[in-house]
Amino acid sequence: MNDEAIDGLYGDHVRALDRAYAEILAEQGWDAVAIHSGAPVRKTHADDQFWPLRPTPAFQHWAPLAEGNSVILVRPGFTPKLLRTPSESFWERPPAPETEAYMALFDVVSLRGAEAARPSFGSGRVAFIGEESSGAAAASAHVNPPALVTALDTLRVKKSPYEAACIAEANRRARAGHESLRDLFAAGDHSELDLHLAYLAATAQDDPETPYKNIVALGANAATLHHVAYGRRPAKREAESLLVDAGATARGYASDITRTWVKGQGSAADVFGALIAGIEAMQQRLCASIEVGRPYESLHDESHRLTAAVLLDCGLVRGSVDEIVASGVTRAFYPHGLGHSLGLQTHDVGCALRKPRDVNPYLRNTSDTAIGQVFTIEPGVYFIDQLLDRVRAGPNRSLVDWGAVAAVAPLGGVRIEDDVMVEGHRTVRNLTREHIPVGGGALK
Repeated sequence: MNDEAIDGLYGDHVRALDRAYAEILAEQGWDAVAIHSGAPVRKTHADDQFWPLRPTPAFQHWAPLAEGNSVILVRPGFTPKLLRTPSESFWERPPAPETEAYMALFDVVSLRGAEAARPSFGSGRVAFIGEESSGAAAASAHVNPPALVTALDTLRVKKSPYEAACIAEANRRARAGHESLRDLFAAGDHSELDLHLAYLAATAQDDPETPYKNIVALGANAATLHHVAYGRRPAKREAESLLVDAGATARGYASDITRTWVKGQGSAADVFGALIAGIEAMQQRLCASIEVGRPYESLHDESHRLTAAVLLDCGLVRGSVDEIVASGVTRAFYPHGLGHSLGLQTHDVGCALRKPRDVNPYLRNTSDTAIGQVFTIEPGVYFIDQLLDRVRAGPNRSLVDWGAVAAVAPLGGVRIEDDVMVEGHRTVRNLTREHIPVGGGALK
């Protein structure tokens, strides 16, 4: 979708937000709400460097701007105001917005001096949403009221057509990075740092723009689920694997994509290739099993049964599917949750509505699936020493073929991840596969 079409959806999105906010504010007895964009945060107290601004998601829900100390003032019955604080620093400037479409949708006001330090939000009962330490927070007696924060977070769970278009665009932008790293990995030997930098170049997004720090892991490093301490030297082994968990952003919205590849000769490469193929097939089966009303946790539970079957097919475990799942063995190979909500935050709000069962401590989505939700589906299998050692020392050690595990453990692990949007009862749009149809595999 081109920028002009997304701009059209953006206008509809802002008008719908205006109506939704009016209802929420009326229900909770507020006359207006001021939404702060955030302020740059000092990296440490020992120097004068600041982290690049990550605008508050409540602010970016309205406007695709990354400008510090700006405010959106929403007062039902009036055009929403965008109170901007122009940067007067000659050291740095905020990034230019991807679109100027917001200019026609807000009453734009520039603040300077004392007015910028403590803006006026008008009369009545006005809530403030944002960082409590900001100067603008002092302009309201009601900072981050919990009920209002919860209601506005809930509003972000179901994505508008504009938001879906932005997440789809973020997936499209990530495609060039994933294809570049796949081709580089297949063609020769490169370090993790080389591959990370190649990803940034291919997607034309610098580190601060990416939704999260790219995970680029060769070999055993893939057993560290969030590996970002990139190696500086290429690995040269008979068999080698590459796991890339990396996305891109579009107007503040994120994509979150993982692909896994293996190359080389020998039985370890063959088994690992079969493991990737098994995870790829189960991941697509899980995507096809999404339906409105189904608890996401039940889909996560099904992923463990499918994982047990894959481990059996690859000769890594023994016994029955029921036995392997009930014993907790699958959770040593696959310790994280199946996925999470996705939007303006990589781990977006609103879908962790209740505590998961004790066997699923890291599951970030416990909602019942609903139309408009966007979330990830990302099963994986890893060879994590500290988790497998617990099984080895326990009563279920005979369920694992330790020799087979030792042969493939240097390849680290497999994860396949797509971003999906629920559009109907059993209608799911895979925003990732529209652009990156293959989840990984063996490279010859």
